[in-house]
Amino acid sequence: SNAYEKGGRIALPCVTESSCLESVKIAIDTGYRHIDGAFVYYNEHEVGQAIREKIAEGRIKREDIFYCGKLWNTCHPPELVRPTLEKTLKILQLDYVDLYIIELPMAFKPGEAIYPKDENGKIIYHETDLCATWEAMEACKDAGLAKSIGVSNFNRRQLEMILNKPGLKYKPVSNQVECHPYFTQPKLLEFCRQHDIVIVGYSPLGTSRDETWVNVSSPPLLKDPVLNAIGKKYNKTAAQVALRFSIQRGVVVIPKSFNPQRIRENFQIFDFSLTEKEMKEIEALNKNVRYVELLM
Repeated sequence: SNAYEKGGRIALPCVTESSCLESVKIAIDTGYRHIDGAFVYYNEHEVGQAIREKIAEGRIKREDIFYCGKLWNTCHPPELVRPTLEKTLKILQLDYVDLYIIELPMAFKPGEAIYPKDENGKIIYHETDLCATWEAMEACKDAGLAKSIGVSNFNRRQLEMILNKPGLKYKPVSNQVECHPYFTQPKLLEFCRQHDIVIVGYSPLGTSRDETWVNVSSPPLLKDPVLNAIGKKYNKTAAQVALRFSIQRGVVVIPKSFNPQRIRENFQIFDFSLTEKEMKEIEALNKNVRYVELLM
């Protein structure tokens, strides 16, 4: 799929903040065209509004934007897939998403609660048939509600379940996973390359240091001396070097920021390239440790 060729393979993910509307508008003005969203970020109304305002201004057309939406864990049963996507489209006030992905390969108990828990505070899981969920995703593509379909946080075995499914109509175009210089995913990247599945790397700059969801045993990526030394050579920041490293490997990056200066800075990575030696030096930083452990 040439789905990711718009906007130079760099995107802006949005999470819950009142500044989301302004951030998306600044990003679109800067040149971002791929926006990574999700129903569970609770801000799709702001994202949709920002897109519509920029279309009304004549700054962009709808087909310039590449919007990714996600199917949450409580919505895996096949009969819930299309209604969930339709809900997202209604909130966005858009006719289709460019990409719709299964957010995680495990399911939670269907219902109103995003994180359903029992009386002991433990997550209530739900048996999932990923192949049946995938067939419902394929039906959404056939109905024109999603231009492309993919997955997120899938490992090789889970991808193979879909790829080897009898009667497969469309294979996943992408797999969104954590990917950055400290967690380079070499085996998964190679497997996905062999199957023409694009890796979309979340947390491409590392993460915040919030211990409630981040593994803080791994040091902050942007303080890495190698990234900073290479940055000095090109008059770039460690963040710009980390993003450039990923896109040179063919990994789509979705850096998150609400800071207008950093939104612009994260986009300024197309005016330099890293040498083969520098790419190898950065690859050698791999600690094979996740920041986002998804313990639930």
